[in-house]
Amino acid sequence: MYSKEVKVQNHVGLHARPATFFIQKANEFKSSIWVEREERRVNAKSLLGVLSLGIIGGTDIRILAGGPDEESAVDELVKLVNSGFAE
Repeated sequence: MYSKEVKVQNHVGLHARPATFFIQKANEFKSSIWVEREERRVNAKSLLGVLSLGIIGGTDIRILAGGPDEESAVDELVKLVNSGFAE
């Protein structure tokens, strides 16, 4: 299991459009990937799961992955979050 914490940079957080980009990127990997906010963990490949976390700008989240490409999956998703989803 590999994980990293990241602060959501964009002002609106992971609403529908950024969450869709996040999920599309997560689905490029074979590993199981999760997103944690506080005590809740959801599947990073599930739009409803990610949206249910109510992640707003400035929120710290943890991205976790387990599987054959876990490190590249987490690193790429952290890079996407740090980019602010080009907003």
